[in-house]
Amino acid sequence: MAELDGGRDPAVSELQRLVAAEQQRAQFTAQVHNFMEVCWDKCVDKPGSKLDSRTEGCLASCVDRFIDTTLSITNRFAQVVQKGGH
Repeated sequence: MAELDGGRDPAVSELQRLVAAEQQRAQFTAQVHNFMEVCWDKCVDKPGSKLDSRTEGCLASCVDRFIDTTLSITNRFAQVVQKGGH
């Protein structure tokens, strides 16, 4: 069998890539569920058939803060990685 990718079996490399992608997907899903739970607990006093404008605004702000924070952390991490971990 011909080995590529620095002497590694291409099928193994592809499997590792797929596993890593699935782990990222699972981590993202867990993160979304976590922030939904946090925002729900913070913003929803009593569930009903409709959200009032205050609750909608609170949920939107909570999600916006979560996204902004996640982007900030991701950008900072990328900067650290680019500088060689320092």
